[in-house]
Amino acid sequence: MGRTSRSLRNRTTTTIATSRPSPQRTRARVGRTGSFRYAFDNSMSRGTPALVAWLGAASLVLILLFALVITIFNLRNGEAAADGHRGFVNELFQTMLHALDAGTVAGDAGSWPFLVTMMSVTVAGLFIVSALIGIIAAGIDAKIADLQRGRSKVVETGHTVILGWSDAVFPILAEFAVANESRRRAVVVILADRDKVEMEREIREKVPDLRTTRVVCRSGSPIDIADVALSSPDQARSVIVLSSGGADSDSDAIKTLLALTHTADDGPPVVVEVADPANVGTARMVGRGRAVIIDKPSTVARLIVQTSRESGAAAVYSELFDFEGDEIYFHGDHGLGEQTYGAVLRHHEKASVIGLLDCTGVALLNPPQDTLVGERSLIVVAEDDSVLGTLAASSAVVDEAAITALVYAAEGPSRILLIGWNRRARTVVDELDKYAEPGSVLTVLAELGDPQLPALRNLTATIERGSTTSRNVLDTHVTPALDQVIVLPYSDDLGVQQADARTLVTLLHVRDIVGEEPGGTAVVTELLDDRNRVLAEVAHVDDVIVSDHILSLMISQLSDDRRLERVFADLLDAGGAEIYLRPAEWYVRLGATVSFATIVAAAGIRNETAFGYRSMHMAHADQTLGPVVVNPAKSATFTVFPGDRVVVLADS
Repeated sequence: MGRTSRSLRNRTTTTIATSRPSPQRTRARVGRTGSFRYAFDNSMSRGTPALVAWLGAASLVLILLFALVITIFNLRNGEAAADGHRGFVNELFQTMLHALDAGTVAGDAGSWPFLVTMMSVTVAGLFIVSALIGIIAAGIDAKIADLQRGRSKVVETGHTVILGWSDAVFPILAEFAVANESRRRAVVVILADRDKVEMEREIREKVPDLRTTRVVCRSGSPIDIADVALSSPDQARSVIVLSSGGADSDSDAIKTLLALTHTADDGPPVVVEVADPANVGTARMVGRGRAVIIDKPSTVARLIVQTSRESGAAAVYSELFDFEGDEIYFHGDHGLGEQTYGAVLRHHEKASVIGLLDCTGVALLNPPQDTLVGERSLIVVAEDDSVLGTLAASSAVVDEAAITALVYAAEGPSRILLIGWNRRARTVVDELDKYAEPGSVLTVLAELGDPQLPALRNLTATIERGSTTSRNVLDTHVTPALDQVIVLPYSDDLGVQQADARTLVTLLHVRDIVGEEPGGTAVVTELLDDRNRVLAEVAHVDDVIVSDHILSLMISQLSDDRRLERVFADLLDAGGAEIYLRPAEWYVRLGATVSFATIVAAAGIRNETAFGYRSMHMAHADQTLGPVVVNPAKSATFTVFPGDRVVVLADS
């Protein structure tokens, strides 16, 4: 039985083996024609170069064939032969002229067989040349279309890469246009999953003046490693990863970080927007120390709270965060290592020192006045980093007699009204609780959304339901006795323009109820579209926070110098040094005309750092306070009026 089974297996194996066709039989069955057709198809699939090569070969065969026919059969005779047009080389040249130029046949003379032959060459040449022109034109069109798709690799160095697309692109480009004005070859590369031509059109419409900055757009997915490589991120100066605003925006941002950091840890710094605070830790882990993570909702909430506490603070933050005007820089080669912090505050005429940065990157804003500068860099507010090396020393005189010794009263419990609700509102309430004195009262008035309050220590909060655009409802809750009114848009439930429209209507009612008396109720609002800021000015709002716009300013600054991360974190943290606009009479006598150096010295006595001024002398016709002047020259003079404010950094 076993022997029989082995025999059957052997026969079966033999049958299967003999049933496989041999390579020789396969080639014989396919034939030379099939092999040639297969090779021809493969060559044609290579595109325009292969087509041109085949047409060139066809032209060569045509010219050789007809030149041989004319030479062998001696079709050229008579005068033409007598003129010396004999020989294969001459016939080859003449045939080539007929094939490439149809007009050459008009000059032929000779026998009818010769004329018919040359006419045939000309007609065949017309087909070949026409096909060649068509193929070349089609190839050029295809190349142009490929270039318009934005799939070619960017060959740049020292450029800025923006991965992703959102409305934040436009203010970021506007900021870079200002920041790069002193650079000759400034380039910003944008890679997004959008049509290249469409991106370029939108940029031209919304950022018409890019100055010396050149923008290069490429189409591709920011989460695909091969597509990200098109932007040459390893050769970039910095990389910005924008949030798309969708449900998976944080997942996409983390995938993009993985695409950037999968090969090395020592690439350019990366600035990333994160929409959910729960994803900040994951993003930092993936960033491997290269990434600056911006917690979008927490950052906006902190800005709203800080500006609601200090009228005019939004203008100060905007001035510090953008590249227009004066910004924050780091001055390392200052030669003031033996001086104390208090002594260097008045040293520079056109730069305001606001802190120190040590070699480990730790920022000390408004440190104690007796802190020795040592090897630390100075954190300064200046017009541009190009002026740091040529800063002139100030010779302004401090008027000691004008400095007052007023002791300001401690802040008491606050009465706060929060109108509207969105996903950032919970963080806003949490930040308000950190700053509020015990016994403070918060009322939340919302029509849409589902207000959920965090655990509170200092605030006593209540939630009221009602139409936030109804005057009757607002008359019930809005009173001049309020210290702060914060108006938030319904960004979770309505579109951008609809949410802003409702916010603006609410603002008009609120401002009409509380009045416009300087020093009264502070009214602060968040808008979604920067174009609506002008409309908000009609309501004489003290401060307007356009969330995406101010975040774009911060992103631009951080991509230029990541050391600013520590400075911004300290400015926005409830436990660090904060920006205050305090009454000028707390520092110098009312009615006195003093230099800004005197104001800086007076603030230093209180362990504060002064770096700006807001004057009633520059007030508008409606008696609202004038613009904030950040980093005035030390020799600049101000006459102190009631209602004037000094911009200071202070711990409380």
